[in-house]
Amino acid sequence: MSAVHDTRAEALERVLCGMSSIAVAVSGGVDSLTLGSFAHRRLPGRVAMFHATSPAVPPEATARTRDLAAREGWALEIIDAGEFARQDYRANPVNRCFFCKTSLYGAIAPRTTAQVVSGTNTDDLGEYRPGLEAAREHGVRHPFVEAGIAKAGVRALARTLGLAGVAELPSSPCLSSRIETGIAIHPDMLAAVHAAERLVDAALSPRTVRCRVRAAGAVIELDAETLACTERVRRDALAGQVAQLFAQRGIELAVGFAPYRTGSAFLVRELRTAGAA
Repeated sequence: MSAVHDTRAEALERVLCGMSSIAVAVSGGVDSLTLGSFAHRRLPGRVAMFHATSPAVPPEATARTRDLAAREGWALEIIDAGEFARQDYRANPVNRCFFCKTSLYGAIAPRTTAQVVSGTNTDDLGEYRPGLEAAREHGVRHPFVEAGIAKAGVRALARTLGLAGVAELPSSPCLSSRIETGIAIHPDMLAAVHAAERLVDAALSPRTVRCRVRAAGAVIELDAETLACTERVRRDALAGQVAQLFAQRGIELAVGFAPYRTGSAFLVRELRTAGAA
């Protein structure tokens, strides 16, 4: 462990030790899994984990959380945050994440008296994240932020904890983030998005794949290298298969391919970027 990383880990431990008991909101991604593992090992008996399932959470994230909980001996509670019962969430406004996190933290609060914490890191502060406002309203703390740890530091910490698989997990926001702002979110649509990404991943083994649903149709976004190496005839065949996955759920969409862009279904972000250019 480098001296810099060691200092950050010590800072994180000081932050956590200042809490009498901790409830970690675990999404199943690298940040929250690493925070949960670090907290559980440093403060045994004082940490509980909460993982919410919903149509927006890939089953792999839940399976990953359950598996790590079993190996690490976590006290894990699986809950339904109930965000799909909220019309303001399903309408998919620009601040959809606010309603998602409000539901999540509101579901955790009655189940524990511990300090609720999230895996937010310092890199997240430079992005538009309405969920942070929900966290503030619910008194949720962000230990990585308080300790000055960015994404790279989280991955390095995971490696020192012996969680190599967790450390290399790609970023994977919830499935609802694939739906263009303003298009209503439905469980069947998210199931089709997930099935499409799994299909393309199995066929091409890309570094990154996202299935976006936009007003003009569905778009399979791939990292530049994979997109360049995939022949047109192969893309057309996969597009047909993806269209069929949506059609099986009563959704008729044209399907195309495009280079991967972070948050490209988030229209306000695109407009801000264009305005700044």
